[in-house]
Amino acid sequence: MTLHRNARTCPASRELIARRVLDQGWTLRAAAEAAGVSVATARKWARRARTGEPLVDHSSRPKRIPGRTPPAREQAVLSLRALRLTAEQIAEALSMPPSTVSLILKRNRQGRLPRLGQDEPERRYERRHAGELVHVDVKKLGRIERVGHRIGGRRAGHFRARGAGWDYVHVCVDDATRLAYVEVLRDERPATAIGFLRRALAHFRSLGVTVERVMTDNGNAYRSQAHALACRELGLRHLRTDPYTPRTNGKAERFIRTLVEGWAYDAVYGSSAERTIALAAWLERYNWRRPHRGIGRRTPMQRLAEINNVVGAHS
Repeated sequence: MTLHRNARTCPASRELIARRVLDQGWTLRAAAEAAGVSVATARKWARRARTGEPLVDHSSRPKRIPGRTPPAREQAVLSLRALRLTAEQIAEALSMPPSTVSLILKRNRQGRLPRLGQDEPERRYERRHAGELVHVDVKKLGRIERVGHRIGGRRAGHFRARGAGWDYVHVCVDDATRLAYVEVLRDERPATAIGFLRRALAHFRSLGVTVERVMTDNGNAYRSQAHALACRELGLRHLRTDPYTPRTNGKAERFIRTLVEGWAYDAVYGSSAERTIALAAWLERYNWRRPHRGIGRRTPMQRLAEINNVVGAHS
């Protein structure tokens, strides 16, 4: 029990008041004066002791909360949380305020995704201006030749597709705004990586963002002489992550996880081409309409506009 910091009585002193009045024959006034409380207070504790009520403060919580989220709605929130959706994703899916969703999750001890089995977040850093640093990485996805048994079920005589190969999803994410540019390509060779980098920079320039630095891992394409020459030609400073330390490029890693969960693995595709076609719509939603918790529940485009306004005001 949590007592008010200015409380004059505690359960032990309340019991003493009640015992003096009920068992020892003290008057209410005498018991109140001895305890340093009012007669009304002494009467209250004596009455509760007589009826067998606990001598603790009653909860200040109202008996009825008309505006509380209905139980069915709250259960829907928890069901989506069990699917590892974030509070923002749940709020969007159910057309609810993110603050209400957060309160429901906290009340049910699911306020943080690590409680569902994820690792604790690493220390974060963030560039102040768009284009100061972009993160580049590649995600391999198996090519789709037909719907597999995980979707269609196992059948007699089913076969395993072999040699389908891989699609290479090249991603570029701006550190300050989380703006993302993505292409699905056939490989991750130096020439392919350089071509992707040029197109990514052109895309950011079309949005008014001039890229100064690029961070990659230590893949063969990024360690090549051709890539180094391309960065020099483009006026980029090339940074590479420490060996076996993917969190250094964490914003690209986290974006890839969001990408594959929300696009690559979120629907049933009949072919790799069908999956690639769906990428544009998902990316448009990510950049323009999906709130991002890491940038204050703004979309990347809102964050870019905010940064540009601040820069304009101080220029």
